[in-house]
Amino acid sequence: MSSPDPRPRGPDAAHDQRRAVMAVLARAQTADIARGLNAIGGDIDFTELRAPEVGLVMLRGRIGGDGAPFNAGEATVTRAAVQLASGEKGFGYALGRDRDKARLIALCDALWQREDKQPDLEALLLTPLRRRHDADRDKARAQTAATRVDFFTLVRGEDDR
Repeated sequence: MSSPDPRPRGPDAAHDQRRAVMAVLARAQTADIARGLNAIGGDIDFTELRAPEVGLVMLRGRIGGDGAPFNAGEATVTRAAVQLASGEKGFGYALGRDRDKARLIALCDALWQREDKQPDLEALLLTPLRRRHDADRDKARAQTAATRVDFFTLVRGEDDR
């Protein structure tokens, strides 16, 4: 099963596309993002608006999905912000303490805002990342399915004594 269309349509299409890109990058490994950016080529000129910094966010949940909200716990998040020489600003957030990943996500976000870079980002970075994520998900499903146990009951006939 493949991922949904990476390019949503509608009045908020640009926002939805950017959001979908960020979701793909958030699931990716740092090395995979770096490889994709290297494949795009060229030395990307950018400045850090906000150096990667680590913080905490509160996770909230709801009982049954629609009950009263409650604080479920905290998660470590790293964030960064960059600006390309052409002026686009990108923001990156990553679960955990991976400063490089947050910086790379911010760089990808800034590049995505340039229409001339979108085809390269899609072909050389995002599509391979989606395929890898889909393959990993399918592998995990297959491993889970291999351990599935189906229970059934045998009905015994009535004893005629």
